[in-house]
Amino acid sequence: MKLQIEEYEVNSCTMFLEPVNYGSKIYSQIFELEDEYISPFTPLELIKKSCNYFGVDYESRKKGTRQLIGYNRKIPIAIEPANRIYFFPTSSPTRHECIWIAHEHVENYRRIGPNQTLVIFRNKQSRIFQVPFSTIEGQMLRTALLKTKLMQRIEGNKKLIYPIQDRKPVTASESPHGYE
Repeated sequence: MKLQIEEYEVNSCTMFLEPVNYGSKIYSQIFELEDEYISPFTPLELIKKSCNYFGVDYESRKKGTRQLIGYNRKIPIAIEPANRIYFFPTSSPTRHECIWIAHEHVENYRRIGPNQTLVIFRNKQSRIFQVPFSTIEGQMLRTALLKTKLMQRIEGNKKLIYPIQDRKPVTASESPHGYE
């Protein structure tokens, strides 16, 4: 039985968010490593709320991703890079059928049919998505590019803060003999 929850933030256990018709509304079916939930919010609303939860709004994440990887459509979102929480959409995020998949949890994927892709997750669960193989493959590559670019920036920034070359020894301005 799926538990219906009111509040939810995407986290390191979230594998994917899938839209589900619930009466006349679109809800989200949330798949975690060991649990499933139903949320009264759409997958895109949950992605936006999760970005906000981690301190950055969705539009800023989109803008940053565009600048880093140069793509404008179906772009992946770095919800929380420090914990490797990156999600990618399977179609335009504004479309009702858009599923959001966590890059970190995908172990493998393969073509099943013209518009069907089997995704095998790291916890050995699998799911057939009604999405072309080329879409999943492209989104996996875009998300990997985003992760790489962000890590390069983070690592490059550390080097700027902590320069290693031309270090001079530090000496005290007073004699240590007065303290004995």
